[in-house]
Amino acid sequence: MSHRVTLIPGDGVGPEVTLAARRVIEAAGVAIEWEEAQAGAEVFKRGDTSGVPVETADSIARTGVALKGPLETPVGFGEKSANVTLRKLFETYANIRPARQIPGVPTRYDGEGIDFIVVRENIEDLYAGVEYLDSRDVAVALKIITRRGSEKIIRYAFELARREGRRVVTCATKANILKLSEGMFKRVFEEMAPEYPEIEPQHLIIDNVAHQMAKNPAQFDVIVTTNLAGDIISDLASGLVGGLGFAASGNYGDTVAIFEAVHGSAPKYAGQNVINPTALILSSVMMLRHIGEPEAAQRVEDAVFVTLEEGEAVTADVARQAGDVERSTSTSGFSDAIIANLGRAPSLRYPGKSKGAPAPSPEPRPRWVVRSVAVPDTRLIGVDVYTEQDGPAAPVGEALQAIAGPEFKLLLVSARGTVVYPAANASIDTVAWWRCRFVAAEDGADVDDGAILRLLDRIGQRMSWVHVQKLRLYGTEEGFTRAQGQ
Repeated sequence: MSHRVTLIPGDGVGPEVTLAARRVIEAAGVAIEWEEAQAGAEVFKRGDTSGVPVETADSIARTGVALKGPLETPVGFGEKSANVTLRKLFETYANIRPARQIPGVPTRYDGEGIDFIVVRENIEDLYAGVEYLDSRDVAVALKIITRRGSEKIIRYAFELARREGRRVVTCATKANILKLSEGMFKRVFEEMAPEYPEIEPQHLIIDNVAHQMAKNPAQFDVIVTTNLAGDIISDLASGLVGGLGFAASGNYGDTVAIFEAVHGSAPKYAGQNVINPTALILSSVMMLRHIGEPEAAQRVEDAVFVTLEEGEAVTADVARQAGDVERSTSTSGFSDAIIANLGRAPSLRYPGKSKGAPAPSPEPRPRWVVRSVAVPDTRLIGVDVYTEQDGPAAPVGEALQAIAGPEFKLLLVSARGTVVYPAANASIDTVAWWRCRFVAAEDGADVDDGAILRLLDRIGQRMSWVHVQKLRLYGTEEGFTRAQGQ
């Protein structure tokens, strides 16, 4: 059977590691029609601000599967990440990162039984990339967590655990601080857990997860978490089992899956034939399982493990860890060794927790149906108006208090989340960016859009307002957080 796969060579060392993976896959006897496509730095240079040209998107939509080398994205300036764009274009909402000990790769945790999977929500959170400069000195990013997005990734994690016979799913959040956004993720997890009675649900604060991963990583089985947290702890996970050079990754959606190495493009090593291709080759193993080639996937994985276990061919990063750089093997030479070892199995197999395949199964996944939730009565009770105004807080508060009526009263002014008016704290360092909270002049009354527009008109005559957020009650639950000191 022949498969069609979009191949994106990527930037920097990308073409070298994708070539290595392609050679190994073909040597394993898998018939693939490769559709080579471009994304990343060269596309940005041509003036395409998405980093993903239409023809590349069309190819992935046609094949449903992509194998991708690392893409370069400018840090702190420039265009959107092409990696994130690809994930969003095809809503590959589940980023799957296995972490397990590999024979022949020395770590601090040898023999402890590390074998867990990080299931990272891949679309929402701060990676939605919705940012604003509200003033010269204040940048704002929206952290977007939705019930639908949370349900999809949490169900994915439970289904993955069920399919592999894993026993514990740990939900990792920062819900102790971000009570509405991360709190929603935690609440959805707790609502869905009873649907999987054979699996133990566990919630841990994300910083404790990081602590426990360093202290006793073998305790984890499946970890499901939000996008930014998942990005960070999955890199931490790879460090436990040898580093990013061994970190495989798959991005799964309802109709498309994109497989990639987690490491960056490492431009300083480009063209030197020295980079470790293991991460992308193991990502290819995940891809082979996804497209229905489990036997070939196992052959490739075994060949990689034999090569690493015997240590006759090791790339420079592994040789450095062993303190013997002189015996390092080139990227192509390491690939040759893996190909030569196809059909062999490692003598050491660390016991794993999975009773099935160590990657999601190849069956098509239906769109998860979002569970119906009762919608409480919603009331609009006020508005937060963010203003830009130099000077101390008191004059800002006094001016707004004077123009709030007759429909509103000024409840407070806060700076970076802390109340500075009317109960000002002189030690607070303000930044000329104020959250001004208005509520209905009559206690317990509702407000309407017309009243908010009239208020904005009055504020605009005195100072610059930069954005607005309505304050709602959902039943008796406040749909907003209170300021520190309120």
